[in-house]
Amino acid sequence: MEKPDIVFLDGPQSRWKEFKFTLSTMQQLIKGFRAMHFLGPCITVFGSARFKEDHPYYQLTRRASAEFAKLGFTIMTGGGPGLMEAANRGAKDVGGRSVGCNIELPHEQLPNPYLDKWVYLKHFFIRKVLLVKYSFAFVVMPGGFGTLDEYFEALTLIQTRTIRNFPIIIFGREYHKHLIEHIELMAAQSTIGPNDTGLFLVTDDIEEAVALIREKSIREYGLGPKRPRKPLRWLFERR
Repeated sequence: MEKPDIVFLDGPQSRWKEFKFTLSTMQQLIKGFRAMHFLGPCITVFGSARFKEDHPYYQLTRRASAEFAKLGFTIMTGGGPGLMEAANRGAKDVGGRSVGCNIELPHEQLPNPYLDKWVYLKHFFIRKVLLVKYSFAFVVMPGGFGTLDEYFEALTLIQTRTIRNFPIIIFGREYHKHLIEHIELMAAQSTIGPNDTGLFLVTDDIEEAVALIREKSIREYGLGPKRPRKPLRWLFERR
């Protein structure tokens, strides 16, 4: 039987729009790099924007982030409300540093009040670049699509050795139990490797998380006290 010829569809194409998008992306990346350059090692905390101050997950995130900040890390989040705010607030509770990569949304997500510094970004993929670039550990709190998107982005980069094997810690064993079951199903069906389930720790114990970060972030990568650095005047940098 003779196959009919396929008539391929056409759609809107504009080289000028693509060029402008490329320039916009470069501008956003440079803006983010300049804002975050002197932060030092970070721990990025992913979590829902929807949990309020009186929720147990908010209190857990605040306490855990305070302990991570005590280790000398800058706490980085998406800069918004909910568990992002709780993480930044925990850092400020103990005199730590707190930063956010905020996204420009139609309903305008304002930076939370516990940030030392933040940067507004237009694209989620650029935001994820910054959330990963400066971090030596990733902490996943309960959340929705955005939290899981960020978690699996970091996990995929580590699995494929695109970035180093930084610790990933999932808090909320009960909340995430079905997610963990699905990951175990993927391992059983060989859609991920047999050792990939060891790329993250699931816990509700802050001390266990701190111990892992000490071992796999601070000692593994030789992190030490920050040394003074001079800004480069020709790049218009400031302290």
